[in-house]
Amino acid sequence: MFTVTNKAVEEIRRLLNEEDMPNAVLRVRVVPGGCSGFSYEMGFDDETEESDQVIENEGVMVAIDELSFPYLEGAVLDYKDGLNGTGFSINNPNAKGSCGCGSSFTA
Repeated sequence: MFTVTNKAVEEIRRLLNEEDMPNAVLRVRVVPGGCSGFSYEMGFDDETEESDQVIENEGVMVAIDELSFPYLEGAVLDYKDGLNGTGFSINNPNAKGSCGCGSSFTA
């Protein structure tokens, strides 16, 4: 299971409206790279693939491709807007370590 918090849903919905893309999905991927081996990529997509895992929360859709899903199973997508930084974050129980800047992880 991959969870999207209500705060993340609100921000995704706001961005979709801002970009005038009401039917798009947020695609979350794990890609090779970063100083620890893997990093996350997120962006809007107009289509989903049959093999995607699609998570729906309050009408907002998040798609994860079949290669990325094992790395993200059990993870939580959140949105933070506080003094310690603003943006999306992924709390991933599969990450065994991360780099000092927090933008990549090891599995």
